[in-house]
Parts: sequence; structure tokens; C-alpha cells
Amino acid sequence: MASPDPAPPPHTAAVAGVPVDIRHWVGGKRVTSATAAASSGASATFTDHSPLDGAPLAEIARGGPAEARAAVVAARDAFPGWAATPPFERARLLHAVADGVEARIEDLAAVETADNGALLRSHRRGVMPRVAHNLRYFADRLLALSHDDFETRGHTNHVSWDPTGPAVLITPWNAPLMLASWKIAPALAAGNTVVLKPAEWTPLTASLFADIAHQAGLPAGVLNVVQGYGAEVGEPLVADPDVRRISFTGSVPTARRIAAAAAEHLVPCSFELGGKSPLLVFADADPELAAGLAVEQFDNAGQVCLAATRILVEESARDTFLGHFLDRVTKLTQGDPRDEATDVGPTIHPRHVERVDGFVRRALEAGAKAATGGGRNERLGGNYYLPTLLTDVAQDSEIVQEEVFGPVLTLQTFPDGDEDEAVRLANDTRFGLAATLATGDRERADRVGARLVAGTVWVNCFFVRDLSAPFGGSRASGIGREGGDWSFDFYCDLKNTVTAPKGWARHG
Repeated sequence: MASPDPAPPPHTAAVAGVPVDIRHWVGGKRVTSATAAASSGASATFTDHSPLDGAPLAEIARGGPAEARAAVVAARDAFPGWAATPPFERARLLHAVADGVEARIEDLAAVETADNGALLRSHRRGVMPRVAHNLRYFADRLLALSHDDFETRGHTNHVSWDPTGPAVLITPWNAPLMLASWKIAPALAAGNTVVLKPAEWTPLTASLFADIAHQAGLPAGVLNVVQGYGAEVGEPLVADPDVRRISFTGSVPTARRIAAAAAEHLVPCSFELGGKSPLLVFADADPELAAGLAVEQFDNAGQVCLAATRILVEESARDTFLGHFLDRVTKLTQGDPRDEATDVGPTIHPRHVERVDGFVRRALEAGAKAATGGGRNERLGGNYYLPTLLTDVAQDSEIVQEEVFGPVLTLQTFPDGDEDEAVRLANDTRFGLAATLATGDRERADRVGARLVAGTVWVNCFFVRDLSAPFGGSRASGIGREGGDWSFDFYCDLKNTVTAPKGWARHG
């Protein structure tokens, strides 16, 4: 008779066969939430469920004000030493963390797929390697960071980037570790210390990352991870007077609350928020290319902030485009994201499925038609929502104006040859995160692209991202830009030192 599997160590959950510590990581050690629970009466843990089948994955330490304060104090106390660490040593440690990520890509991929439902093949081949790349890029960029000295009436100006202090980083659930590393890497490279609060629906790979960073030699207190709900641990984090930077990716309402809290202490914020991005398809576009771009918007079950969910097609190209699009959709496989053949997995949570379905049901009741999809995948059940395209939608309707954040697209048309109307429709929301343009005319691409309100415009492509490029949104899609030197501009205080040509003591 085979012996039973050994029980996991205390405070550890086995997720996809990988042991994950469920406690916070504060000041270089693991911490439970017993103190917060005793003072608030709340449970010391919360349950993390898998979107694959709804099964509980782990009981996660549930932070509160005590854990928030402890993490900020740990970051504050570690800051002087980390800020004084020479840039080449900070860069070396970031490369060591990247080495640790690459050594555990399989573990990280398996855990994140179980936790957020995105495709395992994507995590293995793209997302987790990108985590390591984020770390390496900003490590190398730190060593290249410079500005040419310049003269003013014979005086020399020298620009430098100074570390600022503890940074609070609050990350979303749709790409948990990749988006966390996108913030952690420049913050640490800049010489700041970090308190990371991952989304409560997807906390697991952040815990693994803390272990990897510790094993790579990152000093205690330089990186801290606290888990829990925004109202319980997020709010005291962003209101803490010792915090000097806040970076948040998430919803507009939450950003407003963070901004209000940060204003008390004049803490700079970087916000990457919602999107309702357009995909403009002109009649001169390659129809196969245009349809392929549209189908790409179902990536990660549509849970991508940059997704071009509003398809705007030149009237004479509508039927051709729709035919190619629907043909491609029929070839998509929806199912278990651990299966290599799967193209579309589940949405993140039962509450989110209900939210997505609510948008679609209200649109259909208002007169929209479902060209494909339009409801839950009854065959698969659970959190699986069919890739959906809605037609006959009004420009001022909820489904066109509000972010659904699921596998739901809308189709509208504009008159032939009317670039002004195409641009008007594209810009007619409160958002401005990204835009995608399909056309065979280079001059048109330049004309239209220049008029689109967006932080990123893709022409005949989608989701091509370079860390050297500025990233962020316009209007309600965010505040600030990160990437390249823009990240250092945010995470640092820029200093200009002006030196006179005379006044030096003469020696020898």
C-alpha cells in the first residue's frame, strides 16, 4: 500500500504541486496576521479560489493596519542602506533575482495559471520570461542612466536621480507577477524600498517572488509583501506618512480613493487605469490582418486593460471583416488553460463573470445583437464566458462607454472615407489608454494616429511592447508614464547641481 503524501509544512499550501507560503513577507521574515485579527475581530485569513474550477487553493494571511504599518516601517528602516548601495550592486542583485525567476519558471507558471486562469503555455513561454526581462532591463538601464552636463553662463549643471524612500505598489489580478515586476524592478533599481500588495484574487506568485528575492540576496526590508483586501490593508498603506511613492494599476474609483489619501502627504502617484480602446479598420486594410487583430482581443479571456474592445469598421468593409472575424472565432478553443490546445480560458471569479454577463444582458435588452457568443459557456460552466461580439450598439450606450474587462467586443461602422467620424467615435469615451489602427495607407495611418487620444497607438499590430517606451494612459486611463527613463523620473527625485567655475581653494 502506497504511503500518503506528506502534509505540507505549516503556513504552506500546495498549489499545482508547488509549496507556497501563505504568510506576509515583512522585514526579511514571514509574518502571520494574528495581531490584526485580534485587534479588529476579522478572520486572520481569507480563501483564495482557483478560477479553473472554483476549488480553494489556500487560506491566505489577511493583513490589516498593523501589517501595513509593519511593512512600511521595515521598508523605511531598510531604505538608507539600500539607497546607499552602489548602483552596480543594486543591478547585480536584480540580475540575481532574475536568475531565480528563470530557474523557477515552471513553478511560477503552474501556480499563476491555477490562481488567475490565464493560459499555462503563455505563462511558460511569455509571461514569466518577461518577469525576468523586466528585472534585467531596469538593472541595466540603471547603469546607463545619465544626462549630459550643460553650461549656464559658465556654470556647470549636473542632473542626478535620487532615491526617494518606501514605494507602495498595488497590482491587479489579470497579470499578477508580470505587472508586479514591471513596478518592482524600477523602484528597486532607483534605490527605493518596496511594499507590494498583490490583488486578493491572485496573491500566490507574489509570495513565491518574495522567496526568490530573499534567496538571491536582497537585503531584509528592501522588498515586503502584504496580502489582503484593499479596504483593510491597502488603505492604511497608501495613507502612511512614511510612504514616498505609490504606483497602482486597477480601477478608476479605487485610484480616486488612493489619490485622496496620497494628497494628505503630497505623495506622487502613478496610475494605470481602465481602458475602452478602439480598433479602427479601414477598407484598405488587409482583411485577414484586421480580423486577426480583432480576435487577439480575446487574449486572457478579454481581461487585458489594453484590449481594443470597440471595433470601428469602414462601412464598405463591414461584411468582409465580419466574415473573416467569425471564421476565426469558430476556430478558437475554449477550455482548461493548462491544455496546450486551449486559446481562451476562464474569467477570474464568479463575481466577475456575473459582472461581465450583466453588461451583455443589458446590451441585448437595449437592442444589441450577438454576432457570436452572448452568454456563459454552458458546456464548460463555472467561470467560462463565450467570446462575444455585439452589433447594433449605440455610441452612448453602456456597453460602448464602460469597461467590461471580459471577452466582449462591440462592432460599429463609420461612413466610407470619413476619417473625421472614425476619429470622433474612437475618441468619444472618457478613456484613453490605447488604440489600434488597421489600414494599408501609410499617410492615413500617420494622419489618424496623430489624432487618436491614447497613450499607445498600434498600427497593423497589437500588444507590441518595449520597456524603453513610455507607457500610460490619457484622460481617465491614468496619470503619468512609466518605462525607460520615465520610470526613474517617477521613482526618483531629480536633482540639478549647479557648480560655479571659481571659488575653489588652491592646493599645492
